[in-house]
Amino acid sequence: MESLPHEIQIQEYIKTIEHLKKQSAHDPIFAVEIAKLEETLEKLKQQIYENLTPWERVLICRHSSRPHAIDYVTNICDEWFEMSGDRCFGEDHAIIGGIAQIGGTKCVVIGQEKGFDTESRVHRNFGMMNPEGFRKALRLMRLAEKFKLPIVSFLDTPGARPVLEAEERGQGWAIAMNLREMARLKTPIIVVVIGEGCSGGALGMGVGDVVGMLEHSYYSVISPEGCASILWKDPAKKIEAASALKLNAEDLLKMGIIDTIIPEPLGGAHHDPSFVYTAVKNFIVDQFQIFKRIPDTLLLEQRYRKFRQIGQFLEG
Repeated sequence: MESLPHEIQIQEYIKTIEHLKKQSAHDPIFAVEIAKLEETLEKLKQQIYENLTPWERVLICRHSSRPHAIDYVTNICDEWFEMSGDRCFGEDHAIIGGIAQIGGTKCVVIGQEKGFDTESRVHRNFGMMNPEGFRKALRLMRLAEKFKLPIVSFLDTPGARPVLEAEERGQGWAIAMNLREMARLKTPIIVVVIGEGCSGGALGMGVGDVVGMLEHSYYSVISPEGCASILWKDPAKKIEAASALKLNAEDLLKMGIIDTIIPEPLGGAHHDPSFVYTAVKNFIVDQFQIFKRIPDTLLLEQRYRKFRQIGQFLEG
């Protein structure tokens, strides 16, 4: 598994322990030393992972082995029927969507998918959606409203696709349309930020009644690199930008932008994916039970108030 810069010392301990275990496979000569090293390793992990900087958490969020939308669909859905196309231009492989069943409840699931290797990442366009992707998401969400099914939206994108062809096909219009329509869909919308939630690409699928966010995900108007390029004219200032943007789950919870932090295992979701699948499924199932008791009119009013209350300003 790929090691991140802050994990170098941890990996050195792991290699030493593995070497000693091989040396003493048939003779427990190093048993005491191994036990001491393992104890030191656990303390080191706690110390490093409990004091991560915002930029280090962004790196965890971008780890190549971090579970993606398709992994959550595979592991938390009891049933899954994928649907394709926007009925206007074509299929966008940066988004998956379809009808599913989670914890006994029928629902519509949409998710931004990055891919897991070079070939699939190119095929998925690294999770950057075209206008037809947003229109596909909206088509499925309207289907959910028609059949009174709750919606689950998984966010994981570095942003909408920033190319001329996407603009020619109405990128800005497609995102704006999703924002408007999601605000007034008469069915519960559960949003889960599972990785990068960046810019309008994320927000175009992120207007929900409840927004849950994995502990080491990030949710921001712009990436740290993009912010550094604009503010300091220097992408190398990305570490300072990550701190300034307040993009981590704890900051966003304080500001009321998200509603819940979903815990991850020590070091990030890629260290124990099954832990995260269970946590996300429990969160979704709990929300299903809550929204069953809320009438449509109250649901829309609460959604409206939720987003109107985000943000603060001072008069002076």
